[in-house]
Amino acid sequence: MIHQLMGRIRKERPDLVVMEGSGIAGGLALILSRWLRGLRYVVSSGDAIGPWVGSHSRLMGWLFLVYEKTLCRWCAGYIGWTPYLVGRAMTYGAPRAMTAAGWASFQRTAEQLAEARIRIRKQWQIPLDAIVIGIAGSMHWTSRYQYCYGSELVRSMLRLNRSDVFALLVGDGTGRARLEKLAGSHNGSSIVFTGRIKQDEVPDYLAAMDLGSLPQSVDQTGSFRYTTKISEYINCGLPMVTGHVPMGYDLDEGWIWRLPGSAPWDEAYISSLTDLLEHVTAEEVKQKKQAIPMSSPLFNRDLQIRRTTAFIGDLLDLPS
Repeated sequence: MIHQLMGRIRKERPDLVVMEGSGIAGGLALILSRWLRGLRYVVSSGDAIGPWVGSHSRLMGWLFLVYEKTLCRWCAGYIGWTPYLVGRAMTYGAPRAMTAAGWASFQRTAEQLAEARIRIRKQWQIPLDAIVIGIAGSMHWTSRYQYCYGSELVRSMLRLNRSDVFALLVGDGTGRARLEKLAGSHNGSSIVFTGRIKQDEVPDYLAAMDLGSLPQSVDQTGSFRYTTKISEYINCGLPMVTGHVPMGYDLDEGWIWRLPGSAPWDEAYISSLTDLLEHVTAEEVKQKKQAIPMSSPLFNRDLQIRRTTAFIGDLLDLPS
C-alpha cells in the first residue's frame, strides 16, 4: 500500500497532497515522499493518534506518538477537527494550521422534528411526556474498560427510582448484546435498543430525545475531540450531557450538563448521571433547550469550506 501510494505520487508529481485521517500507510507514504522528493502535504485529523492507540496498547501508543510527531513535523499544514488538535500539531512542529470542525449532514425544520418526536416515541412505545436520554452511535465493546457507547446510560437507568425517564440507544455493534443482557427486565421497557438504523433516520431519533449523551474521557484521547454528534445535537435542538472536557466549557451557552469523573465508565460519572436523571425536570430540559444556539459558525458547512479552500490556496502560493 505504501509503495503504491509513493509510486502514484512519483508519477503524478502533485504540488500538494491532502490526507484525510491519519492512517499509517498514507502517513508513512507522505513522510517518505517528503524526505525523498520534497513533497508537501497536509494532514486532516480528528484524533490525538498516540494517546488513542495507547488506550489499547501502551507499547504501540509510544510508537504511534513518534509517528504522530513526525507526521506533524514534516507537514506543510494541518487541519484539525478541534482547536485543541491544532495546538497539539503546532507544538509538534506543524508550520501552519487551521480548525475545521465538521457539520451535520442534515437539516430539519421545527415542524419536521416535532413530527418525528411523536412518531418515533409511538413506534417504540415511549410515553410522549417521558424524559428521554439517548445516544446514537457504534456500540463497539472495549474489553480494557468494559465499555461501549450507551453503557453509562444502562448502568445509570438500573439505579433510578423514577418511572418517567427512558433511555434510547440507537445503533449496533459488539457491545449491544452485552448491554441488552445488563439491562435485564428493563430491556424493551425503560431501556430501548433500536439496533442499526439508516443514516438519514438519525435526526428523527435525536428528535425523540430530551438529553443527548456525549461520553468523553478526560484524558489525551477524549479531551482533544469533537464528534459529529455535537453539530447534530445543535441542529436537533438537543441539550447535551458530557464530562469535564474542554469542549464542555468552550461550547456551553447554557445548554450543556457537565458531569464529574475521569471517564464515562468511571463510578463518579455514572453516579452523577444517575443523580441528574433522578432529579431533572421537564422545565430544566426546556431551559437548556432554549439556550442552544440557533446556528454555530464553528459547525457551519459553507464557512468551513471557504476557510479550508483559502488555507489550501495559501499553502499552494508558498514557495516549495
